[in-house]
Amino acid sequence: QVQLVESGGGLVQAGGSLRLSCAASGRTFSRDAMGWFRRAPGKDRDIVAAISWSSGGIYYADSVKGRFTISRDNAKNTVYLQMNSLKSEDTADYYCAADSSGTFSVMRWTMGQIDYWGQGTQVTVSS
Repeated sequence: QVQLVESGGGLVQAGGSLRLSCAASGRTFSRDAMGWFRRAPGKDRDIVAAISWSSGGIYYADSVKGRFTISRDNAKNTVYLQMNSLKSEDTADYYCAADSSGTFSVMRWTMGQIDYWGQGTQVTVSS
């Protein structure tokens, strides 16, 4: 059974940091593009960051550039999201995603063309 399991969410004060992890299981994800979405209360789901299978291509939403860093360890089948300088507007449920095409496309991902989703982890930033 293929699974993506997020961890690392929690409550943090504004200006603080959190590191999210997404552990994949059931098959190797070393050839998948991986990424993170988030859904804030009352808002649509947005792409936060994405990384191609080789880590050669990386994307960040404008709202997190310079503060968040996505990385992956293919040997561990895990993708990470280091979140620094957190703001109250970063409060959301964060979801891991995998795209078996291996590459990232804003258009495809905005349309929800994702092969696998995690169950989500909550991040709350207090101001």
